[in-house]
Amino acid sequence: MQVTIYHNPRCSKSRDTLALLEARGIAPRVIEYLKTPPDAATLDKLLTLLKLQPRELMRRKEAEYSLLGLDKPELTRNELIAAMLATPRLIERPIVVVDDQRAVIGRPPEAILSLFV
Repeated sequence: MQVTIYHNPRCSKSRDTLALLEARGIAPRVIEYLKTPPDAATLDKLLTLLKLQPRELMRRKEAEYSLLGLDKPELTRNELIAAMLATPRLIERPIVVVDDQRAVIGRPPEAILSLFV
């Protein structure tokens, strides 16, 4: 089983989620997405796995969301994905992926347990 976490070490929920994985004996591949953002195809696949639209994966309370005008309803999926790639702070975290086939957002961290039942 391949487990990947899109992680921000400065985020308590992300740290708690990583600790929860490690406590279960899982050594995930850790991607610090602020340093190494996913590409457009990967982010699109994550959205599909999460069954979310781009805005649902965005941190809408971040200042950049308003400053960039990302609340405009006419923005396309690709435009919203491009905004997340350009400003990865907008991506909700942490995201845990199992075998490139299932994914959840670790908010709360215990939400990831559904991946392992």
